[in-house]
Amino acid sequence: LFIVVVAVNSTLLTINAGDYIFYTDWAWTSYTVFSISQTLMLIVGATYYLTFTGVPGTATYYALIMTVYTWIAKAAWFSLGYPYDFIVTPVWLPSAMLLDLVYWATKKNKHSLILFGGVLVGMSLPLFNMANLITVADPLETAFKYPRPTLPPYMTPIEPQVGKFYNSPVALGAGAGAVLGCTFAALGCKLNT
Repeated sequence: LFIVVVAVNSTLLTINAGDYIFYTDWAWTSYTVFSISQTLMLIVGATYYLTFTGVPGTATYYALIMTVYTWIAKAAWFSLGYPYDFIVTPVWLPSAMLLDLVYWATKKNKHSLILFGGVLVGMSLPLFNMANLITVADPLETAFKYPRPTLPPYMTPIEPQVGKFYNSPVALGAGAGAVLGCTFAALGCKLNT
């Protein structure tokens, strides 16, 4: 029951992370921020349960619960007419599997889990998350179907110079995620002591 309660709360915090349809003007900026937020929510809970049970596979189970609950919540919104795409949520699973793999391969070494697991999840989730931008409904079509008020001038986004590494949302998300992932993996471990 405890793992279900925490996974539900994690799901509530990440529920809109990845629905770039409503962030058409800020798609790339949102992508980076949401990738990092999903990385941190996944890794702190998954690491906590992984070290709590001591059983490799618990992290993937945690991600699976988040995925199923997100599908349930999105189905409710989808029935109300919101154009959510169901394919965007399973991106947590491969990263959680990497976390389990590290824990198993290092014979349940918490320090390796923090360092290697944190880096792997932090770097992998933004890559898997790119599926979100590829699979969501066409932003222009959605923008016409669901019009929004115009953004004020100070909120007008600056288009990224595509092709330059430091403006790549995947690279930025992966770099920040790798650093922050270790910190939050340590937090997940610390919650058990």
